[in-house]
Amino acid sequence: MNEAARRPAVAAMVAGAALISTTSIFVKWADVEPTVSAFYRMAFGGGMLLLMLLVQRRFSGVSRRDVAWMLFPAVAFAVDLVLWHRCIRDVGPGLATLLGNFQVFVMALAGVWFYRERLGWRFAAGLALAFAGLWLLVGRHWQAVDAQYREGVWFGILTGIAYAAYMLSFRHAQKEKLARSPAELLCLNSLLCAGVLALIILAEGNRFVIPDLKSLSALLSLALFGQVLGWLLIVRAMPQLPASLVGLLLLLQPGLSFVLDVILFGRATATLDWVGLAVSLAGIFLAGAFTTGKAEPARVA
Repeated sequence: MNEAARRPAVAAMVAGAALISTTSIFVKWADVEPTVSAFYRMAFGGGMLLLMLLVQRRFSGVSRRDVAWMLFPAVAFAVDLVLWHRCIRDVGPGLATLLGNFQVFVMALAGVWFYRERLGWRFAAGLALAFAGLWLLVGRHWQAVDAQYREGVWFGILTGIAYAAYMLSFRHAQKEKLARSPAELLCLNSLLCAGVLALIILAEGNRFVIPDLKSLSALLSLALFGQVLGWLLIVRAMPQLPASLVGLLLLLQPGLSFVLDVILFGRATATLDWVGLAVSLAGIFLAGAFTTGKAEPARVA
């Protein structure tokens, strides 16, 4: 593809990454329990996708087989969101989004385990860079932060495992078992995930109450930008661009989330924190874009 033909895809990728970067901000603004914000993201987002598919006459119904194959991805994504939204609450949107993107390393290791893929020196170098950057952001003042902040960091690291389980199972259902469009699968997964999250909310003893108009606006924006518009832009642009460029552009998401956290919530950030962010992003890009010959996506679903 020549440069002129590639520009619309690059623009779509940049716009999608920019929209996705706001999701953790809206979680913070929603001012509800982490599981509750995750539920409404899935419920509102799934409803929006369903309405879009119905208007476009592209929804072909749901079978028991579809539900069976998408149930595990829905559970895995529910666990991911429960962990990630707690991470946002405890450490802030910027660091939480960066930690969520460490799923690149889990996905690479899963490729070794399941598909006998080989990891080269770029993966090792990327891993070293990413954790060196994380140490600059968190580790150098680990003893000075409180227990909740430390717990939030662990939530962020664990969310990468849950997200990798979601991505692997979603791809398996999409490629091997279900003849559905990506939008239909995302819609079904969103609604099933909302059902799982509803059960978790009940088990936690929380309520589904949205306290005010500000919270409702934040939750609707979270669903629209994070579950619909951003994802649709990215998934349409990815096949038209080289894997390395996709990986680079997707790093706008955690980078912009960090910047928005500093601007909107006054996150205290020293020079070494910015260095740590840059080093971690470089490591994620190096491992994600060159490990398997394809860029692993950021949190686009």
